[in-house]
Order: sequence, then structure tokens, then C-alpha cells
Amino acid sequence: MTDLQPWAVALISVATTFAGLYFVWRIVLLLAPGWYRTMIKNNGVSVDDFVGGPPNAASALKSWFLTRLNVGSRVAKKEGYPLKTEDSDKVTGLKVTSRNENGANSSGTAKPPVVVGTIRMGFGHHRIAYATTSWGLGNSDNDRETWFHDFLNIDSEEAQMIKDMDKLYSKGSRLASELGGPVEKFWGSMTKSGDEDSLRMTYQFSEHMIPLLNGLDKNSPIIASHCMVACAAVAAGFKNVINLVIDNHAQWFVVVPGALNLVQGPSNYHEFLKMGVPEKDLALAGHWIPRDLVEGIPETCARRIARRKAGKPLRIIIPVGGAGAQRKFIVNLVGALSGLVKEGKVQLFLNAADHEHMKTAFVGALESNGMDYDNVVDMKGVQAFKKKMMTEEPSKNVTLFSYDDYFTAVATTDILCNVADVLACKPSELAFYPIPKLMIRRVGDHEAYSALRASELGDGTLEIREVPLAVKYVKLFLDTNLLEVMCKSIEDNNKIGIYDGCKNAMRLALERAEQMK
Repeated sequence: MTDLQPWAVALISVATTFAGLYFVWRIVLLLAPGWYRTMIKNNGVSVDDFVGGPPNAASALKSWFLTRLNVGSRVAKKEGYPLKTEDSDKVTGLKVTSRNENGANSSGTAKPPVVVGTIRMGFGHHRIAYATTSWGLGNSDNDRETWFHDFLNIDSEEAQMIKDMDKLYSKGSRLASELGGPVEKFWGSMTKSGDEDSLRMTYQFSEHMIPLLNGLDKNSPIIASHCMVACAAVAAGFKNVINLVIDNHAQWFVVVPGALNLVQGPSNYHEFLKMGVPEKDLALAGHWIPRDLVEGIPETCARRIARRKAGKPLRIIIPVGGAGAQRKFIVNLVGALSGLVKEGKVQLFLNAADHEHMKTAFVGALESNGMDYDNVVDMKGVQAFKKKMMTEEPSKNVTLFSYDDYFTAVATTDILCNVADVLACKPSELAFYPIPKLMIRRVGDHEAYSALRASELGDGTLEIREVPLAVKYVKLFLDTNLLEVMCKSIEDNNKIGIYDGCKNAMRLALERAEQMK
């Protein structure tokens, strides 16, 4: 070695280091399947059987390592928390669960209730859950109570784990939306790359969520609007579990072994079958829509068409998602529409939800563009506004909706859909709603397929990623029969049950419950 040139010594050192690292990597790969098997040995359900077999060494290592990052060395608990129910102060007839600090479960009903389980992560999962409960309440075929069971409403260590994880996702969504470019591309690719390992990790995390369900009657039908709720339910031993699959892009982590997975559209159904999801665990249900919107389709579409023919202003509702992303695009869109608003051709219903930063951004855009506005701040106000809009016009062409409470923030968009002409939103769960839609810039790449679904059904546009094009479409709604064509498509879709997903989910849950007696 003393006779070697410095560059040769450096080269040998680098080569030795790489050889050592490669040797360590091979050892780790040899050990990884064992670590993975130890991790899953007490699982209630086999994900590997569901996806077609055990992972290879690299996938085993990935699943084990990322699960360790999620939960550390924590041992999953099994004992459930005592629960109590209270009447919802928002939805008549609905029971809402929470932790019972007195240490005993509330007394049971004559029949186990239908439990609609969800997680308050963004607005979408909550929106779907409330839509589902609407088909259980006031249903003559349902002699069971309907319970709304939000994991985050159960004050616990497990709920805090979910909150911590959600903070990271929400921050990623906002950064991707604001920064765009490579950051948006990277985030987008992450949101549509849910392979078998993503399901393994989702399920493994859900094993830790079992205590949030184990206080419920195991004979209760569980309808889950979040895959993690469905995973935890099957892991806990519930037999009648229905998983409402989100989006229009097939990924492994949104389906659940041991549950009946309902999907909204045929392309998703085909893709899941192609991926290997067993036919017995899969069904095509329709879109996740609340009862009042579905039953009001004929009247609402007729009212929209009549307004357009009478030359009334075009009402556009622009909601903000639960992560509070899209600030830059939406603010620019509001500014670009200011001319049409001032001319009285367009009315804007801006739902800042419970995001203070979005309220500030909306107010700044309105004031800088010289647009006067009214502000609605509570449920009483939004209900009164909807009632007025059924027969009258707003006192100002812009109405800003902003709240301190989460439920009203979510519910406002659903409430206003019956009095709005167009919904301008990213292609999230709202892409499936029965209202003419202006599909604006997505936050994750998986959402692009939902815009495609809306466009092919005729009730929405393809994704619009630039503000000038969005304004052009608004002018098309004003100057052509595009709104009427979309309304006709909505009416036709409704006749064949396209929007009956939540209705079918509730029906199936009740039928399965009777069959399992």
C-alpha cells in the first residue's frame, strides 16, 4: 500500500466501502422476511393472502421499516375504550359516539346499530360518512339506530397517532399546491403509487387502531368511509364490514381484506379485478352522495336550466378542501372572475371552511379587486342563505362562508349545491357530485382520474390547470347551452342509479346483517 499512488489508495478505500455496504445490504435483505413475519404474526387478517402472496425481501424490508417509522416499537393494544352516544346537535336522529370517561359502555339498543365509521382527515372522508348516514336516517327499512363513529372523537393515544400522521399529509398537500413544479410532481407521484406494500403498511397501522372499535357491538354493521377504519374493523373481528372506496384510481391501500369493497365507477371495478382483488370482496355501488342531493336532482336541475334561460347570474360555489391547499390557484381565479362579478353575470359562493388562512386570502383577493361581499359564519346563517336562494338573489354578488367549527365547514358545500349552478373544485370526492362541475387544478395525481370520470359522465369538465382556461369555461356556461347539457346528463345518470352509492351501501349493510343472524 505504501507504494501506491494516493488516487489508487482512495479508489481502493471507496471500493472497499461499497463492498462492505453491499454485504451489509445483502445481510439485511436476508433478515428482512423474518422481521416482517414477526411483525405480522398476530394480525387478525392476512394481507398477503389478499394481494396474492408474501412480499419479496425488498418489499418485506420496506413494509417493516416504514411501519417502524410509523409506530416505533409500540405493541398494538386490543382492549376497547368504553363508549357513549349522544344525539347529534347537527343532524336530527343521528347518534354520535365518544369516549365514556365513566368507564362503562352506554346501554345497547334492541338491535345493534349501523355504525358509519370515519376519520376526520381532510373533508372528504367526513363528507362521505355524513352522506351515508343520511340514507340510514328516516329509512323505513332500517329499524336500527345510525351511529356516527369518528376515530378522532375517541380521546386516546391511538387518535393522537392519526392526528400526527394527518398533519404531515396536510402539510405535504399545501406545499405541493403552493410550490408547484418538481415538488408538485413528486407529491403527485406519491399519491398514486399505492402498491401492495402500501396496503401492508396501512393495515399494520390499523392493527393499532383496534381499541377505537372494540367498544362497539361486534354484530353491528360497519360502513367505513376510510380504509383504515375498515382495516381496524376486520382486524377487530367484525364480520359485516363495508369499505367505501374513494377516488377513481385503483390502488391497493384503498381496498381492505375481509371487507366488502364498494367502488363508485366501472373503471375502478375493472382495475381492481385485474389487480387480483377477489370478486366476492368487490362490488360496483355508485357515487357517494347524500340523500337530499340525490332526491332533489329533478327539481334542482330544472331550476338551474330555468335560471340560465332567464339570463340570471351564474352561481359558482368554490370550496376549499380539508387540507387547505390550492390557495394560490383559487385566489387567482377569484381575481380573474372579478370583471364578470362586477357586471352582475356571476355570483360567487366562497367556502373558506374553517381555514383562517383561506379566509384571509379570500378577503385580500376580494378587497384588492374591489368586490363587496357578505360573510356567513354559522350553520343558522348558511341554512337561511340557502332558503333565500331558492326564490331570491343574494344582496351582494359575493358571499364568503367561514367558520370556527368543522362540521359546518364540511356541510356548507353540500347545503349550497342545491342552490348553486356550478361547483368549481379540485377533483376530490366532490368530482362525483350531481352538479355541473368546473374541475380545477388537482392536489394529488390520483385525483385526475376523478375528473375524467366526471367528464365522461357529462356532469363535469376535464381537469383545468390554468386560470385563463377556467375563466373561458365560465364564459361557456354563460354563453352556450353547456350548463343545460350537463344538467341533462345528471338527470340521465340519476335514472340509472349512478348517484346511489351511499343508498346501496346502507341497503347492503342491512341485508348482510339480517343474513348473518
